[in-house]
Amino acid sequence: MAELKGARVGIMGGTFDPIHYGHLAAAEAAREAFFLDRIIFVPAGIPPHKNEKEVTPARHRFLMTLLAVMSNPYFEVSRVDLDRGGVTYTVDTLRDLRKELGPDTEMYFITGADAILEILSWKDPRKVLSMAEFIAVTRPGYGLDKLAAALGPLYQEFQDRIHILEVPPMGISSTDIRRRLAEGRSVRYLVPETVFTYITNQGLYGVKGER
Repeated sequence: MAELKGARVGIMGGTFDPIHYGHLAAAEAAREAFFLDRIIFVPAGIPPHKNEKEVTPARHRFLMTLLAVMSNPYFEVSRVDLDRGGVTYTVDTLRDLRKELGPDTEMYFITGADAILEILSWKDPRKVLSMAEFIAVTRPGYGLDKLAAALGPLYQEFQDRIHILEVPPMGISSTDIRRRLAEGRSVRYLVPETVFTYITNQGLYGVKGER
């Protein structure tokens, strides 16, 4: 990953199990709204709220993410969390990416409204907010009117580094996609065709053939 002096880089972390059009649309909206030079997708190793057996093996999630973003010249994928191993914490992700991107790169962490409302439960939230500006993408059913109350003193300290971005509601979730696949229902137009083909070829999520 090349250092870009003075670049504005968006970082989108997630389990991506699987990645879907909701992730991609949010990333593209953030890139355009905040004049970001590129977006780095970072598949998580083991999310702190799950164990290793609850998530699809990392190699599949990484390759699905790679396939999903390859048509966008502004998107790329990092293995930083996968190569570190163990439980993935955002503070470690940002610290490692800072080393790779250099001190002059402006980092913007893109996350969902549901996640930003729970940031106090993250590991070292004050450090996280100091390492990158945050772009909180609104999602269906999650309002941000209570953000100040949810963050408490952290909001007063870091409110200038937290930006709200409204995107058209898509209502797509990885959980629903996994459920649809397990039930033999179609997920076309919910995930990129390349991801759909990979899922089918690898027999992921209980898929046994073409849907």
